[in-house]
Amino acid sequence: MLGCAVAAELYERFPRLSEGKLTRLRASLVREEALAELARELGLAPLVRLGEGELMAAAEPRPSILADALEAVFGAIFIDAGYDAARQAVLAAFGPRLELLDPERAAKDAKTELQEMLQAAHRSLPLYRVTAVQGAAHRQSFEVECVVDQMSARGTGSSRQKAEQEAARAMLEKFTT
Repeated sequence: MLGCAVAAELYERFPRLSEGKLTRLRASLVREEALAELARELGLAPLVRLGEGELMAAAEPRPSILADALEAVFGAIFIDAGYDAARQAVLAAFGPRLELLDPERAAKDAKTELQEMLQAAHRSLPLYRVTAVQGAAHRQSFEVECVVDQMSARGTGSSRQKAEQEAARAMLEKFTT
């Protein structure tokens, strides 16, 4: 519901924008980190009840929990009052972020940016490989290596995808410094 409401709003605001740019704009707004930040700004963090394991691990909910809680709030509005009410709630919550969007500077994730940069330079594409997985199944940490030609960079994250993004970001830094 959240992604649908944001996508519809972006299409209404930027009807001439390409599908790729609209997708990147939507992704920049509804990614976990952005949703967790918005949940904190809306004062949701102190309202989230954590289990014993989470309380022992940290005093504040993890970003994934905050993002899920915010999505649950919008979902509850949708179930209780329908799509139009839920969309209005989403637009009210995202208002300032929507106003600040620059469609010509649609954010790209690090992996996409790295791949486009390498393709433009006619270089080989990056290879990603998991080098380590640590922790219990419900709280794993992944380490990924990104390799381009003879260069490598590492990243860690709570999922393979997040670790790959971090590794790509580290590789981009090597190319830009």
